[in-house]
Amino acid sequence: MASGSSARRKLFRNFGLPFKVIPSRIAEKRISRGSFSKLVRDNALDKARQAASRVKGGIVIGADTVTVQAGRIFGKPKNLNQARQAVRRLSGQACWVYTGLAVIDLDKKKTQVDYARTKVYMSRLNQREIDNYFSCVSPLDKAGSFDIQGKGALFIPRIEGCFYNVIGLPMSKLYGMLKKIGVDLSAPDSGRKAIRKRSGIRHLLVIGSFCLWAAGLSGCVTEYNLATEQEEWIFYSTEKEVRMGESIAKAVEKEYKLVDDPLIQKRVEDIGKKIAQVCDRKEIDYYFKVIDDEEVNAFALPGGIIYVNSGLIERVANDDELACVLAHEVGHIVAKHSIKKLQAMMGYNFLRILMAQAPDSGKLVTGTDIAFVQIIAGYSREDELLADQLGARYARRAGFNPEAMISFLETLQEVTRRKPARPKSYIRTHPYVPDRIRVVKQELGEPLTFDDYINIEQKPHE
Repeated sequence: MASGSSARRKLFRNFGLPFKVIPSRIAEKRISRGSFSKLVRDNALDKARQAASRVKGGIVIGADTVTVQAGRIFGKPKNLNQARQAVRRLSGQACWVYTGLAVIDLDKKKTQVDYARTKVYMSRLNQREIDNYFSCVSPLDKAGSFDIQGKGALFIPRIEGCFYNVIGLPMSKLYGMLKKIGVDLSAPDSGRKAIRKRSGIRHLLVIGSFCLWAAGLSGCVTEYNLATEQEEWIFYSTEKEVRMGESIAKAVEKEYKLVDDPLIQKRVEDIGKKIAQVCDRKEIDYYFKVIDDEEVNAFALPGGIIYVNSGLIERVANDDELACVLAHEVGHIVAKHSIKKLQAMMGYNFLRILMAQAPDSGKLVTGTDIAFVQIIAGYSREDELLADQLGARYARRAGFNPEAMISFLETLQEVTRRKPARPKSYIRTHPYVPDRIRVVKQELGEPLTFDDYINIEQKPHE
């Protein structure tokens, strides 16, 4: 990648694309001798060629981004004064973000050059808001002095075009360009095989991810997730996510019996509704159901359905602990952990069958059973840490004692010592309970002790 941009590096990492950075040494042109699209394409090609001259083989990608308003080009500011002037000028008006891309295949001696353009609408900002923004975000590495993937999203009400283009690397456009030079990712396996055969490519860029393939099929569609505080690829609408959850719920309730005690069910529903009212995702309805099973377990399905085992309810000391458990599961739904896990593991056609309620009932049953197993098997540890953090936050907002999350985790630790966790157990992640407790304490602003750093198996949650 012929770019030192931290935002572009983060995009490559987020999409699972190994790469090597070779910053270009050219001076970017900032005077248009023709169109703005030609300017960014020329700059991107110059960067790619300069970097390509320093390697023996592989694929080199160059990129250049500018912001344009009323014929004026806004590149990266040289200082904070220029940045303030730029944002004042852009404030309250629409601007265009252009990104030029150049892809050079040194082995096949092929070159592709293209660009993307996105219209960005910015809210009107006063000087205090601009100063507050710059106190949180450094504008010096951003074309136009603003970002959209961070705090800048607060004053960008809408865009027309590819979100990732505004960051500086239109991923769908890049996918198409790579395909033209022979890196075809329409089938994940064939994409990996094609890349492995290419001399030197592994040193610069290796692509075989489902996400990029789906991006090519679905277009550049992203949404900002309040829980993760990131723009994310979600290939399914909320309506389809709810339908998927309903399909999986049928498989759950076919395998497990719900409790027939209305008082237990009402207790869970009443607490759950209070949590749902204060969470960061309110465009769906939440349903809380109790399974008649002695295992200490709870899990959330896509679209807002949460199941709690009666065995877990027997283990909680009070309503505060139960609220924290339910808030933890709501956190998974807000962060869309289930839908992201399924779309990453299963593939596009499989999920279409699952959501479409296909006439072929055999395929549908198989699909829902597999999806259920994948969800109940647990999330990544990073997902669990975020759900703990959100759980404590939502419990406090709903009027419950969030410190009950810590006492419940300590109870789980004791249960684990006496009885090994089974595959379908809420305590399957017990080896890193101290790490989970530490994350909750950080969310609550409590002081940490030496014990909070014992047996940590993961890096601190960011």
